[in-house]
Amino acid sequence: MANRNPQDANELEGPPVYEVGQKVRSLANVRNDGTYPGAPVGDVLIPAGSVGYVISIGSYLQMYHIYSVDFYEQRRVIGMRAKELEMVDALANAPQDFVRAG
Repeated sequence: MANRNPQDANELEGPPVYEVGQKVRSLANVRNDGTYPGAPVGDVLIPAGSVGYVISIGSYLQMYHIYSVDFYEQRRVIGMRAKELEMVDALANAPQDFVRAG
């Protein structure tokens, strides 16, 4: 994760883009920046296109929403920003009555 960019808007002024339980996909390879234990710096932790689920939402530098994403196939939980993710299926966790009615 890069340092604070003064050009970025403060994401914490608005609601998070994703919710806990939503299915998301990584838009790019995620490499170890030295903060992930047990893997060399520069190693790809999560390949682009990997699918996971948001398991919690926190913040970083009092400016960004950080989504803890469980990439179950890689057996890794990685903190990511909204711009690094895309939603896979907006109705993946919706009640089945809602899916049929929608």
